Amino acid sequence: MPILLLVAEPCRNLGRYTFGDVLASRNGFRASKLVAALSSVIVSIFYLIPQIVGGAVLVRALIGIDYEVSVIATGSLMMVYVVFGGMRATTWVQIIKAVLLITTCFVLVVLSWSPFGFSVNALFDGLAHSPDMQAHVARLAGAGMDVQRFFEPGLFLKNPVEQISLGLALILGTAGMPHILMRFFTVPDARAARSSVLWGMLLIGGCHLLIIAIGFAAAFHVGAEQITALDKGGNLAAPLLAQMIAGGANTAIGSLAMAVVAAVAFATIVAVVAGLTLAASSALAHDVYVGAIKGGTATPREQLIAAKSAAVGVGVLSICIGLLAKGQNVAQLVGLALAVAASANLPALLLTLYWKRCNTTGVVCGVLGGTLCAIGLVLVSPIMQYPSFLGLSEPLFSFRNPGLVSIPVGFLLVIVGSLVSAKRTDAQLWQQLRLRRYTGRGRAEATSH
Repeated sequence: MPILLLVAEPCRNLGRYTFGDVLASRNGFRASKLVAALSSVIVSIFYLIPQIVGGAVLVRALIGIDYEVSVIATGSLMMVYVVFGGMRATTWVQIIKAVLLITTCFVLVVLSWSPFGFSVNALFDGLAHSPDMQAHVARLAGAGMDVQRFFEPGLFLKNPVEQISLGLALILGTAGMPHILMRFFTVPDARAARSSVLWGMLLIGGCHLLIIAIGFAAAFHVGAEQITALDKGGNLAAPLLAQMIAGGANTAIGSLAMAVVAAVAFATIVAVVAGLTLAASSALAHDVYVGAIKGGTATPREQLIAAKSAAVGVGVLSICIGLLAKGQNVAQLVGLALAVAASANLPALLLTLYWKRCNTTGVVCGVLGGTLCAIGLVLVSPIMQYPSFLGLSEPLFSFRNPGLVSIPVGFLLVIVGSLVSAKRTDAQLWQQLRLRRYTGRGRAEATSH
């Protein structure tokens, strides 16, 4: 919703390609480009890691190779795809994966819930009486925990304030993701941008509801012990569910169903990684090399070489970090990436678009400070393993997701930095930006980036 109401149409009307372009439309050119590129790369890397980990887990389950080999093979394949495919290939794989993902999730829900007459109460009752589920609950919460209580909300994030923190990161972080922002300049006009966001909200929301249903179905049909036996992060629940409802582990149809679901999941990972790698490489090539270093005068060939080199660099870095993320649950890592985007990118983006007093100093303070605050709180949060590499024996920050603290800090830093700076926005420039933001008058046309 924040994307639809506050970001999609203004960004398209401005005719800007990257997050750095939007900031530089009224702030200092080189400084805006540099801090935007830094933030975009950090957010993209944070979001790339869970995709690399998830892809490696799938490859390992299907082929049986070591995790480290899977990470290198998966990351290298995705890197080659992005370098040679570009924006057009990335767009098509995202369209295809969306159709496959939603269709597969719907079929899995229908097949796995049909024995219960599609009744939520019937499935939960079956889970409550499942010996496997009872043993799993006893291992996690002790023998005195009621299984029915285990299905109620508030066990993972027991503090309601912590739930709000995670919710803020998930809702606001999407509006600050660099690979989403750059998409608004690849549509013809602002109306198409609004329409694409509406369809995206509908399809993504429906898919998330289906994933919840798949998770409970996997707990009943497969069992927690079998899911964690193959991957302790629990990332193979959907393929194992497909295998079980199609016939079982030792049947040809079951193995085929598992392979199909794993292939769809892998296609989804490829699509996300392609968009993220393009966003990160575009930030490095378009904002840093072309904008900050070359001053916007680079030739098309130089831009192409810079973009492909940046894509290779981002891919190699992602592979290295992915090797260190072995055994992590990818859902938690995604939440952290969104928290960084909401804390660093969103405050600078919104205040650049809507606040007259916003200036270069505020943008630099907000992007750098929001990034450091979010990452710093993560490093001392309960999500880390203790004793940690920082020498801490226990968490210093009680929330698993820093959004509730780091997002307001990001906004505050932009505001304070802008107010203490002596530089003021040119009134004529601000009026031109407002006019273009609302009407799109004078915007650049969409091109084949």
